[in-house]
Amino acid sequence: MELVAKILIAIVALEHIYILWMEMFAWETKGKEVFKAALPAEMFKPTKGLAANQGLYNGFLAAGLIWSFLIDDPKWQDNIALFFLGCVAVAGIYGAISATKKIFFVQALPAILAIIAVLLE
Repeated sequence: MELVAKILIAIVALEHIYILWMEMFAWETKGKEVFKAALPAEMFKPTKGLAANQGLYNGFLAAGLIWSFLIDDPKWQDNIALFFLGCVAVAGIYGAISATKKIFFVQALPAILAIIAVLLE
């Protein structure tokens, strides 16, 4: 189960690196494709700065998950991973409520599955 947990944590971290890229550097192109159901097309240009800020926060989440791989103590490694996975899950649930339900399945569900895997190690 430990390997499954590590793979799921890595997937969530990579996903948040992708979100960082999309929100910080490709908001008016890829972001427009991804969030077309949640935001009118004319809103992408004026919200570029806000999206970049969100992207930076997603980068912090990815950094925290990657950091968890570098911790030697297994208990602390799990605690750090659980903290950042919990942040991702809460953000995904909030995004599903406030923007589009798809965010639950793309962001929150992988984090929740990783949390379960870490707890079952």
